Amino acid sequence: MKRLIVLLLLISNIVSAQILEPVKWNFKAEKINETEFNLIFTANLDQGWAIYSQHIEKGGPVPTEFFFDANDAVELIGNVIESETNKKTSQDPLFDNMTVSKFTKKAVFTQKIKIKDLQTKLIGSVNFMACDAERCIPPSDENFEFTFNNETLDKGAQEETISVNDTEVNQLLYGLSPSEMNPTTTNCNDELASTTNEKKEGKSLWNIFMLGFFGGLIALLTPCVFPMIPLTVSFFTKKGAQSKSSGIYKALLYGFFILAVYLVLSIPFHLMDSINPDILNEISTNVWLNVIFFVIFLFFAFSFFGYYELTLPASWTNKTTQGENIGGILGIFFMALTLAIVSFSCTGPILGSLLAGSLTTDGGAWQLTAGMGGFGVALGLPFALFAMFPNMLNSLPKSGGWLNTVKVVLGFLELALAFKFLSNADLVQHWNILKIEPFLILWIIIFAGLTLYLFGKIKFPHDSPIKKLSFFRISFGVLVLAFTIYLASGFRVNEETKTFTPLTLLSGLAPPVGYSFIYPNDCPNNLECFKDLKTGIEYAKKVNKPILLDFTGYACVNCRKMEEHIWPLAKVDNYLRNDYVLISLYVDDRKTLPENEQVHVNRINGGTRKLESYGHKWANFQTQFFKTNSQPFYVLLSADGKQILNKPVGYTPDEGDYTNFLQCGLDVFKELNNTITQPAIELVPTLESTDQKDLVQ
Repeated sequence: MKRLIVLLLLISNIVSAQILEPVKWNFKAEKINETEFNLIFTANLDQGWAIYSQHIEKGGPVPTEFFFDANDAVELIGNVIESETNKKTSQDPLFDNMTVSKFTKKAVFTQKIKIKDLQTKLIGSVNFMACDAERCIPPSDENFEFTFNNETLDKGAQEETISVNDTEVNQLLYGLSPSEMNPTTTNCNDELASTTNEKKEGKSLWNIFMLGFFGGLIALLTPCVFPMIPLTVSFFTKKGAQSKSSGIYKALLYGFFILAVYLVLSIPFHLMDSINPDILNEISTNVWLNVIFFVIFLFFAFSFFGYYELTLPASWTNKTTQGENIGGILGIFFMALTLAIVSFSCTGPILGSLLAGSLTTDGGAWQLTAGMGGFGVALGLPFALFAMFPNMLNSLPKSGGWLNTVKVVLGFLELALAFKFLSNADLVQHWNILKIEPFLILWIIIFAGLTLYLFGKIKFPHDSPIKKLSFFRISFGVLVLAFTIYLASGFRVNEETKTFTPLTLLSGLAPPVGYSFIYPNDCPNNLECFKDLKTGIEYAKKVNKPILLDFTGYACVNCRKMEEHIWPLAKVDNYLRNDYVLISLYVDDRKTLPENEQVHVNRINGGTRKLESYGHKWANFQTQFFKTNSQPFYVLLSADGKQILNKPVGYTPDEGDYTNFLQCGLDVFKELNNTITQPAIELVPTLESTDQKDLVQ
C-alpha cells in the first residue's frame, strides 16, 4: 500500500509538468589534521519541503543514502552521521501515517575519513527524495567530488563559482555569450519559422501514433493475440454479460484498459524528461545502450523464428488471473493486464522497436506516449468492435500456419533493426566497423533470406508444410525481392559528390553514405564543413560569408533525411557550397573534451551538469543560446557569429521552405554588410591553400 502511495505521488508530479528542485546541496571538506578530514554534506531546502533520514524502514519514503567510489587512498571512518538539528520524527500522512524521521530547512551530514595521499580525489553521490505536504519528487542523485590539497578544500564552493559564472564558461567554450548574440529583427521568414516547428511537432506525434497503431495491428495477427479475440468477445457477449448492452459496456471497458496499460508504460520516460530534458537524447545515443538494443533485438528475432519463447514470470500471470476473480471494473482491468502479460512473447519485440524508435527522435517522451497510445488503440479496438457487432466474427480467418508466418517475417525485420542499433553505436563511438558497405550487405542478406522464406525455400521450427503458395505470400515475396534489389542499388556512385547514392527509404536507418570505406568524406555530399565552432567562425570572418549552424547528431533520423534528400537538391546545394560556411555540431559525439573544457555549467531548467564530451558541449551550446534541444536545428549567423540573421528552423523537408530560409538569411547578411562600413577584407573564395585547409575539421 505504501509503495502504491509513493507511485501515485510521483505520477501526480509528472502530470504537473513542472520541474522542481527544492533541495540545493553543498559539499565541503574540513581538515582535522594532516591525514584526517570531515566531509560535510549540507542540504538547503525550500520552504515546506523535507528530505528523509538515512534510517527509514522499508515500504516508506526513500531514505537519504551516500555512495563513495572505491578509492584505496581513502579510508572511511565509521558511517555518515546526521545532525539532529531540524530533524523531526512523526507520523507522515503521505505514507499511510508511517513514523519517519525527516529534515526541514537544512540538513547536515558528516563523514570522517583518513587520507593516505592528499593528491587523491574522492568521488561519489548522494541519493535522496524530497516531499512537501502534498507531493514528492522522484529520488535524485547529486554527484560530489572532494580534493584535499591546499588549493581547494571546499569543492562545493568551487563548483558553485564555476556553475554560476556562465559568461566566463561560454567565452572559454564558444568564444561567445548569449548577451553578445543579437536576435533578428527581420520579418522575411517569420511565417515559416513560426509554423515549421508547430507543424513538425503535430505531424511527428501523429506519425508515430499511426506507427504504433500499425504495430498494434501487426501484433493482433500473431499467435499470442489473434486466437484471444473470439474467446474474449464470446465471454463478454454470452457468459460474462447479463444483457447485450452489459456485454458491450464490458468489452468497451476491456479495450480501454488495454489502452491504459500501454499508456502507463510511457510514464517513467516523462519522469526522466522532466528531470533532464537532454536525458532521452543521451539514452538514445549511449553507446552501450545501443549495443544492448542490438543484442536484445537479436534475441527477439530468434524468438520469432521459433527457437525459443519469451515469457514474463508465471507468477505475474497468476497474480493478474487471481485479480480477474474480483469481478466488476477491477476484474476487467486485471483481464486486460493478463492479456498484456501472456501476449508479451509476441508484443514485446514490437513494443521494443517502438521504444527504441521513440528514444532516437526528439521529444522522445511524448513520442513514446503517442506510439504506445496507437499500439493500445489498435490492440483494444477489435475487442470492442466485435462485441458490438458479434456477427463480424464470422468474417475472421481461422487460426493456422499463417500466424507463425507473420511471426517469422517479424523476426527478419527485428534482425534488420538490430544492425541499425549497432550502427548507431559504431557511428557515435567512431569504431569505423559498420560503415555503409557492410551495413548494406547485411541488409541485402537478411531481406534475400526473407524472400527465400516467403517462396518456401527456407523453413523454421514451427512452420506448417506448404502445399501451395498463396497469392498474398507470392505477392509479398515479390515486394521483398524488389526491396532487396533496391538495397543493392545503394552501391551506385554519384559522380558529382563522389559518394554512394543515398537510399531514400533508408535515411536514418543506414549510416550516412559518407561513412564509407571506399568513398569516405567527413561532410554530407562532400561539402566543405567545420565541426568546431571557433574554427568555423574564424574562417567565416576570412571569407566574409554568413554561417549555417547545423545542430545534428550521428543517430538523428531527420538529420539524415535533410542531408540526403534536401541538401543535394540543386538550389540548396548551391547555397551550401557557395554562399554559406557550414558548421555542423554533433550533439551525440562521445569524444572526450580536453580537460580544461570539462567544466560545470548551469542547466536551462535549473541545476548543474559537467561537460565531459563534445556532444555535451554542443548540446549545452544549443540549449543555452537557442533554448531548444531538438535536432536537426538550423541557425543562420553573421560571419562573426554574433548576429542571428533570421528565425532558426528545425526539420524542414520542403525544398521551397528551406531555400526561402537560406535566401532570407543571405539577404539580411548583405543588408548588414551594406549598412556597416567594413575594413578591407582579403576574400578567400576557396580552400586551396594549406593553411586554410588546416582550418577544416
